[in-house]
Amino acid sequence: MQFLHRAREFLGRRLHRTREFLGLRGSMAGLLAMVILVGLGEKLAEDFLPIYLIALGGGFISVGFLNALDNLLGAAYSLPGGYLAQRWGPKRALLAFNLLAMAGFLIVILIPAWPAVLIGAVFFLAWTAISLPATMGLVAQVLPRSKRTMGVAMHSLVRRVPMALGPLLGGLLIQRYGTLAGVRLAFVAAFALAALAALLQQLLIQDQPPAARVPANPLPILHAMSPALRSLLVADTLIRFCEQIPYAFVVVWAMQTIAHPVRADQFGLLRTVEMTTAALLYIPLAYLADRSVKKPFVLLTFIFFTLFPVVLLLAQSFWTLLGAFALRGLKEFGEATRKALILDLAPEDRRAITFGVYYLVRDSIVALAAFGGAFLWQISPAANFLTAAAFGLAGTLWFARYGRDLTDARPQDAR
Repeated sequence: MQFLHRAREFLGRRLHRTREFLGLRGSMAGLLAMVILVGLGEKLAEDFLPIYLIALGGGFISVGFLNALDNLLGAAYSLPGGYLAQRWGPKRALLAFNLLAMAGFLIVILIPAWPAVLIGAVFFLAWTAISLPATMGLVAQVLPRSKRTMGVAMHSLVRRVPMALGPLLGGLLIQRYGTLAGVRLAFVAAFALAALAALLQQLLIQDQPPAARVPANPLPILHAMSPALRSLLVADTLIRFCEQIPYAFVVVWAMQTIAHPVRADQFGLLRTVEMTTAALLYIPLAYLADRSVKKPFVLLTFIFFTLFPVVLLLAQSFWTLLGAFALRGLKEFGEATRKALILDLAPEDRRAITFGVYYLVRDSIVALAAFGGAFLWQISPAANFLTAAAFGLAGTLWFARYGRDLTDARPQDAR
């Protein structure tokens, strides 16, 4: 009995240390459960939406419009997402955002037409953008600054679980039932998972006190950003041009354009390889970033963003695409560090809304690149990919010259 008691004590201490190391405090468990469920439903079909739109008769312009819509909504929803998170608190805000996504899933399920997909996208594409300020605000409230990169990394790591499994399962549905029926079945599953997530988040996430006063006008918040945060914003915007110009056409390139096109289930496997590569990086890199300067981690991330479209252009079969998608996974090298840096550089009492304004500015501009990608694609895939790489190079060089570490910026609380 004494041996069993000591074993339980030992395991309890180890579990406590592991939870502390990973930043799994308070509401973080509920937050991560929600991210898995909603994300899995979202990713079952999202990667295959370009193929679904084309099958419904939407054409390449509808694909470009969907990608532009994704970025425009990311911008438009970032500010209200941050505002509501500050005013209502993360728990109430996340419930509202979940219901919004469920409404979008239902529209696509009930109306099999490409205009309905774009209408539904107005709702279900909102989830990631509108919930991100609330999510990051909750991380900043629950964890001290010395654990924020780890907290953001855990959020990013858990997000990659559905991003890895979702396309794989969605690809199997499409392979079994065809594009039209398979995608609609994926949205049925997404609706059910989002409903379960809404229930769990209300049970597991603790209420956080809302801010007493939050400015509705984003301009003073933008003006109050530090020079270090503005430099990061400029570089990040250029890098997102690199990402979004080819983003919606990656699946078209792999499944319809290259010399040896891949099947839907093979494309799902490629996404799984990408997300697995990213997942293996998060914990060790977050540990290192919390204990050293952050600029090199972010800079390497920008380099990987820049290389991906060039390598993708050279990939003409499943096996060469495997290498390209593994490289795409490496672009997450410093993403958690970048988000933690935004939180650290934001005012302590306005982190959620500052995060929202940052994404409002970035994604408003990047939406132009996403829509322009469709016109570049009609010229040629090479024009699309190489233009994207040029923007990536510009963003990388800007950050190499003007990017600053947290130690160079104004001090924040060390809670």
